[in-house]
Formats: sequence, structure tokens, C-alpha cells
Amino acid sequence: MKYLFLSTTIFVFSFFLTAQTVSQKLLKAYTAFEKDTQLTHAISSFYVIDAQTGQVVFDKNSKMGLAPASTQKIITSVTAFELLGKDYRYKTELGYVGNLNKNSLQGELFFIGSGDPTLGSWRYESTKDSVLFYKWLEALQKLHINNIDGQIIYNYNDFAAQSIPDGWIWQDIGNYYGASAEILNWKENQYDISLSSGNVIGSNVQILDDEFMLNDLKAADRGSGDNAFVYFPKGTSGTLISGTIPINEKKFTISASDPYATENLTMNFGHFINRHSVTGKELGGLSRSQIAYRWKTKELVHKIYTHYSPSLDSIIYWFNKKSINLYGEALIKTFAYEKQGFGSTDSGVAIVKKFWKEKKLDENELNIVDGSGLSPLNRVTTHVQVEILKYAKTRDWFSYFINSLPEYNCMKMKSGTIRDVKGFCGYHKAKNGKEYIFSFLVNNYNGSASALVQKMYKVLDNLK
Repeated sequence: MKYLFLSTTIFVFSFFLTAQTVSQKLLKAYTAFEKDTQLTHAISSFYVIDAQTGQVVFDKNSKMGLAPASTQKIITSVTAFELLGKDYRYKTELGYVGNLNKNSLQGELFFIGSGDPTLGSWRYESTKDSVLFYKWLEALQKLHINNIDGQIIYNYNDFAAQSIPDGWIWQDIGNYYGASAEILNWKENQYDISLSSGNVIGSNVQILDDEFMLNDLKAADRGSGDNAFVYFPKGTSGTLISGTIPINEKKFTISASDPYATENLTMNFGHFINRHSVTGKELGGLSRSQIAYRWKTKELVHKIYTHYSPSLDSIIYWFNKKSINLYGEALIKTFAYEKQGFGSTDSGVAIVKKFWKEKKLDENELNIVDGSGLSPLNRVTTHVQVEILKYAKTRDWFSYFINSLPEYNCMKMKSGTIRDVKGFCGYHKAKNGKEYIFSFLVNNYNGSASALVQKMYKVLDNLK
């Protein structure tokens, strides 16, 4: 009995000593970090707990709300696993409204979307545009439809008309990472632009495949990378591309967000079935206002084919691995669509906050306005992020979640980057077997992001 008591005492003391040593190391490293000139006008927060016991290992400003950038995706991911389930699949249905008369449809083809962000995506074999087009064509052929006397429409009014979340900035929304979520998304609501630059710095850059785009692009130093930005300029029908790409590029590709992705889906599908002997007057390509004029309730739709998305665990995998903002915005609207029948960002945010409030977290630590973290208006505490990560570790879907997190600095963690914001949050198992959960946010730093990242890694290295 004495031996058991002595062993237990030694174990507890050893644990305390180890934890104390890690805490002291973190304090020393973090104190030096705060004194760095890159943080002269910055605010930072760092919170670490023991993953097994929940004991606080380090805490600095953990209750201070900061812009989290894409580390916010862990909140959306964990909430999605809980509210939707890892096996959840989006459903997109094709049908028709009207009458079949022999081989002719007198009425409209009708897509019933549910906000699937993977529709037409190249990331999955089952969602590629060519695969889907042939599936939908086969459904028409089974009904022997070879003529359509109508248009292609969809349930546009099941999602909020304003698809861009409040707080997104003008510089972001024209670029691929600023693609907004619709009830019917297509090819991740983005498209590529091919550019060609000369051999003189400051010379004009040529746009190879869009003669209607306003062009203010210039050539910059070799190796300067992609510093081109696409804007939707006020008062014009075209888009503007500005910034720089490196010199001597024969075909330099950038990606932009597509505000007409749904119209492109319906128009391209109309052209596709025309080429495969299904005739029609002017299939597809209708604007929202035109669809509103021709609107028929989706309850009248005769459904002929249902496409199911990849499962949620697969969607979350790409959401976190590649930090796809569109997926986060689709998920936040899906929470509202599934619970209330109408998808909007504001309603989705309210559902997220209510869910975590019921889990005894302070909803004021989750001051969010979108699902991806792209908005600089978001304010989240490192404390609430760590608590959510701790909660995730107790769930049966946890293996799918942690598998979705990228690896940086030999640690499983989600990164976040917007202007003057950098963050990391995740899990780490030390060499001695101790496991930690952490969140580390920095706002309003100066200098280069890459230099700051190395300094943040130096602090995090004390968990190894």
C-alpha cells in the first residue's frame, strides 16, 4: 500500500514537473516573441491545454476576440460534423415542370439545388462536369425526350438573394477564394484566366482568353509570383484585373470567382443536350429575374434524376486541407437550410452560436459573420477554439476531422491568413507522449508573413 501511494505521488509530481517545465518554456519563448519588432503594434493570443486532463498549460489573452482568418474553419467543420453528420450528402435533383407529349417536353427543365459546393468540382470523379452532364442526359433519354419547349430553371429563392457575406472586402470577392455560395453552385464558382507577360518590368500584360476584361496588369520581377487581383468594378458590366505577374511568362494562369456560375451551368448543359439531339429554343443561361418571371413551385416538379454529393467527411477533408472558402460558406447556409428551409449566412451563424451556447461556451467568444473566416470582421477567442477542438476529440467522427487538418511544422493544425493576420490551431503529441491542444493568433503585425510564421513556429516548438 505504501509502495502504491509512493508510486502515485511520484507520477503526479513528475506530471506536474513536466507540465511546469513546458509552461516555463512557453512563457520564455512567448515573452521573447511579444518583444519582437514585428509585434510592436500587434496583439496576440496563445492558449494551450493538456489534451488528456484539460489543464491549462499556457494562457495569454485567451479571452480576447481576434480575427481568426481561416483557423475559423475548425469551428465550421466541427459544427458541421455535429449538426449534419459525417455521412451527410447534398442532393441535387433534375426534373421537369409541364407535360410530356410524345417525345417533347412542353415546359421547363428544373434543377432543385440544396447548396452543394462540390457540384461540377474536379476534386471528385463523381462530381466532374462531364460525368454529371451524361447522367442528366441519360435521364432525359430514358423518357425519350428529344425536344424541350421551355427553359432550364432552378429553385433560386431557397437561398438568400445576397450570396456574398457581409464584411467581405472588395479585393477578395472577385478572386477564386472569394467565391460566394449559391443554392446551385458549379465548378466551385470559379474560372481560370490565362495571361502572358513580356520581358520588360512595368510593361503591360496580355490577357489571352477574355477580350472584354478591363486590364491594368503589369509585369514585375521574375519570381514575384501571382499578385494579380480581379475586381467587379462599380458601374460597368465587365471585370477589372489589376496588379502584377512575373516577366517572361508565356501562359500564366490565375483563378477568379464566377458570379454567373449557375447561369453557366444551365447554359452549358443546354448546349450539351442540344449537341446530343435534344433540341430546344434557347435552353439555359437565364438570369435570376428571368427565372423569377417563369417561376414554378418546386413541389410541381416531376423528378427524374438525383445526384448525391460526396459525404461530409470528404467535403471537410478538402475544406481544411485546401482551405476552400466556398465550402465554409455553403456549410454555414446549409445549417439554416436544413433546419429552417431557407439558406442564409446570418441564420447559419445564429445556429452555430446557439449550438455552442448549449455546450456551455460563451457565444460572445464566437463573434463571427461568415463560415470561412475570410471576413476581417470576425472576432474569435483562442479559448473558444481550443474548447471546440477539445470537444471534437471526444466524438466518434474525430478521426475524420483530424485527418482533414494540414501538417505544418510537423504539427496537425489549421492555418489562417488574411491581411496582417496569422493564426494556427490544432493538436500536437510531444516526444514524451504528452498531447496538447492549442490556438495561436496574431493580429496587426508588420513585416512579412513568412518571417512571422517562423517566429510562431519557434514558440510552438516548445510543445514538441
